[in-house]
Amino acid sequence: MKVATARTSETALYAMADVSTLPDRLREIRRTIREEYLQSHDKPWILGFSGGKDSTLLLQVVIESILTISPDQRTRSVYVLSNDTLVESPVYQSQVVKTLALISEGVSALGLPIEVVQTHPEEDWTFWVNLLGRGYPAPNRNFRWCTDRMKIRPTTRFIREKASASGEVILLLGVRKAESIARAKRLEGYEAKATEGRLSPHNDVKGCLIFRPIIELTNDDVWHILLNVRAPWGGNHRELVTLYRNAQGGECPFVMSEADSPSCGSTSARFGCWTCTVVDKDGSLTGLIDAGFEYLEPLSAFRERIKAVSESPEHRSKVRRNGQPGLGPLTLEARRMLLDELVAMQAQTGLDLITDHEVRLIKDWWGRDETTAVLRDMDRLNQLAAPRSEIP
Repeated sequence: MKVATARTSETALYAMADVSTLPDRLREIRRTIREEYLQSHDKPWILGFSGGKDSTLLLQVVIESILTISPDQRTRSVYVLSNDTLVESPVYQSQVVKTLALISEGVSALGLPIEVVQTHPEEDWTFWVNLLGRGYPAPNRNFRWCTDRMKIRPTTRFIREKASASGEVILLLGVRKAESIARAKRLEGYEAKATEGRLSPHNDVKGCLIFRPIIELTNDDVWHILLNVRAPWGGNHRELVTLYRNAQGGECPFVMSEADSPSCGSTSARFGCWTCTVVDKDGSLTGLIDAGFEYLEPLSAFRERIKAVSESPEHRSKVRRNGQPGLGPLTLEARRMLLDELVAMQAQTGLDLITDHEVRLIKDWWGRDETTAVLRDMDRLNQLAAPRSEIP
């Protein structure tokens, strides 16, 4: 795949703007960002950073814009917000962690009021605690419990905290109309609802306004800039470009609502959770394995394993969590089996796949479910043993 010219059939409908006009369009984007930054209010900025091409470019133009402002006017706080689901693709997450460290060091050296923040799912709501503790079946298109618990909740919690402290916040997102026809229609709808100039209110988070500075850039624009302009925090974007080329995919984006989440688990190859069973085939993981990252093969096989176990009725309880009959959570036997296999794979690969604390929380859930099952059986026996009322 030629990264600099790759385009899906949908995004091909958005003709690439003449590259000769790109410098002028970039100047206009930087002017808009600078103008918004210098507004008289003190609402902090929160920049959603997934580590992929679009959020990387967004951060680049934001930093470049702030650098054109005199130091005494750089008073607005900016948070670079990145969420780690704790089951990200190891290769991709390694790149993200490295980039965040470079950004943190770089903005500090530049004296910019920018802080890097990483969020995670709450300890009792991680992927493994849900799957192996609560017994949730592996996520699918009808029950995609992972997006809310592992992406939306952690980032929303941080944004709400900042909004509560300052009254309102501005969330910067690197979304673009050229990503897909569906995305373009959604963005045009948001633009129509804009109430404060170029800002539009978030549908679900009170006190959060959204700013989308690179909304009109094409895929080719993005790649052209990343391939030819150095990162203001130091270094270049060659490793990111190579990662895309190896995986032949894109990143699961920064997600703030269910409306954004279809990109996560879509049929296109995307970086994201290596455990993702919403897709039929993980194209990015397969691409990385084919590119020489053979150590990911056990992860790919285990992804198929948890999907197969979840879809097998023999590994599912015949009682739902609400006590009603039906296909319920994974059986305790299935959960124990998968945990043993996961721990063994962690030892085999040397990768950090699950923590000791998660294992303790998982076993706590097993104890609760065992107690619930005993109480349910006792209740059923009591009902059977209860004397029937006499018939007159």
